[in-house]
Amino acid sequence: MALTVLGTPLRTSDKAVSLALSVIALAAAIALLYFGKDFFITIIIAAVFAFILDPLVILVMKLRVPRGGASGIVIVVALVAVYLLSLVLWMQLVTLSDDLPTYSSRVAELVDKANDKLDEFEKKTMDLLVPGTLRRQEQQIQRKPLEALKARRRRAGIPVPTPVQPAEPVIQEVRIHNDSKPLITTVYLYAAQYFHILVMASFVPFLVYFMLSWRDHISRTFQRLFQGEARYVVDRSWSGIGESTRGYVLGNFLLWVFVSSASAIAFFILQVPYWPLVGPVSAFLSLVPYVGLPLAIVPPLLAALALPVKFKVVVLIVTITAVLHLIAMNFLYAKIIGRRVKLNPFIVTVALMFWGMLWGGIGLLLAVPVTAGIKAVCDNVESLQDYGRLLGDDD
Repeated sequence: MALTVLGTPLRTSDKAVSLALSVIALAAAIALLYFGKDFFITIIIAAVFAFILDPLVILVMKLRVPRGGASGIVIVVALVAVYLLSLVLWMQLVTLSDDLPTYSSRVAELVDKANDKLDEFEKKTMDLLVPGTLRRQEQQIQRKPLEALKARRRRAGIPVPTPVQPAEPVIQEVRIHNDSKPLITTVYLYAAQYFHILVMASFVPFLVYFMLSWRDHISRTFQRLFQGEARYVVDRSWSGIGESTRGYVLGNFLLWVFVSSASAIAFFILQVPYWPLVGPVSAFLSLVPYVGLPLAIVPPLLAALALPVKFKVVVLIVTITAVLHLIAMNFLYAKIIGRRVKLNPFIVTVALMFWGMLWGGIGLLLAVPVTAGIKAVCDNVESLQDYGRLLGDDD
């Protein structure tokens, strides 16, 4: 009995120590992710691209090309595609920058019209609330004390001061020193602020190549770190991470291609300026969780400011954008992405908040694939399957 009594607080103490160690380990992991975010973000981005491009590498290998050569071919083709897309977007941005004065004047004109409408509405409202005769009486009552004061001054022989006309402003010539810096210095100072980001980004293509070309070697050697059933669990977890990552990223990419193509065609028919740029940007913003629809409407409406704004055109832009967003997110998303990711909405929201707080804007983009990868691991490790159910959308 004494051992049992003595053993009970011992087991309770062990649980408390275990809980304390778990909390400390979790805090240390979060701190490591925060302070080492550049390193982890680079690795995760490279891994995401590797998971996406791996099926293409396997496809090229069917032409009897070694994995190293197939990986290089796929990466070169991907870089060329990114370059061409960036070139098209850059040309549109250059054209847009040339037309910025027109947009500025157009926006100023719209703002002036809006202010005139507000002033007219305010006057009409005042006329309804306060009749015109009553307002004139109030103005006369406000002027009477001043007129009476002037009359008393005249009767007492005190001169009445005349209103002082404001003096014309004296324009002085100010000589501005030219402190402009050379172009190279300006570019260097601007790039220096993002030097660490550029350095980390330069590692991504090489990491992707090594992850693709050495995939089999990395997989085998990593599995050798485990014994027995654990090897099978690791293999299933690795496959689950790859499937969920490809399902999410490729699914979003296909949705973006569909929505951007349909949007660009619709904006071209409506003669919206810069439709090759506005369509993809609107489609990309449409994929943002929860606030995608209002964000997607903004680019085409801003581009339409260059035209005489018609209510019919505005209604068509809003309607087309809303319909494409609803089709993509409510129907196609579930078919293409939902089956592979299977995260419940609450966990998605918490993941966006957590990774966004930890890593900023890039954390919002990586939140879902990282959380989906964690869920894939939990689903295949028996001791963590309850956490996988917590993250998932299954009953």
